[in-house]
Amino acid sequence: QVQLVESGGGLVQAGGSLRLSCAASGRTFSNYYMGWFRQVPGKERECVATISWSGSTTYYADSVKGRFTISRDNAKNTAYLQMNSLTPEDTAVYYCASRIRASLATSENEYDSWGQGTQVTVSS
Repeated sequence: QVQLVESGGGLVQAGGSLRLSCAASGRTFSNYYMGWFRQVPGKERECVATISWSGSTTYYADSVKGRFTISRDNAKNTAYLQMNSLTPEDTAVYYCASRIRASLATSENEYDSWGQGTQVTVSS
């Protein structure tokens, strides 16, 4: 399995931006589809974006479409989530996850490895 470490979370005002990073190690990063999820206490983990091996195919949840951008740099073994026009509803712990199977997936049960999460707090 690949090991994942997220960074880049923090406190930001509504309308602001953050970029999350997910550094991978332990396996060939380019062999994995990647996903970003978020979770609020008391709620299920929600998939916000996923990306294919090459980055050519992506998926976004309706709630973030047009505001968030998922990308990856296979040479740096890193995936990114650029978050713009943030609102207080985006406040959550954000997780990156990897998936060896070659298809986009939005269920957390379909991912093999997870990072520890990074807190994003958006103030109004």
